[in-house]
Amino acid sequence: MTEVEILDGSITAPPRLNGELVFEAPWQSRTFGVTADLVESGCFSWADFRIRLIAAIGAWESTDEADRPTWDYYACWTKALEQILNDLALLDEVELDVRAIAYAERPHGHDH
Repeated sequence: MTEVEILDGSITAPPRLNGELVFEAPWQSRTFGVTADLVESGCFSWADFRIRLIAAIGAWESTDEADRPTWDYYACWTKALEQILNDLALLDEVELDVRAIAYAERPHGHDH
């Protein structure tokens, strides 16, 4: 069993098709990859990330249906990643916002 398989078999399991991870957009694979790199680097464990992912999914589920955004697994994943980065003081909210704006302002086709 690989470390990411701790997420399998629960609401936290990433979308798969024929056993392979499925990403509908490049940003989804990037947020997954960043998380995997941070785990591999020892910044936090999959188990610790899973706790935040469960909380993010729970927050989405508990939002009133009229106010709830369309289901997006990787939006919850991103919220969980932001939360663990903040909780562990690896990246504060201001720095995260600055980086997100800079990323969004890059010209199309320059996503690396």
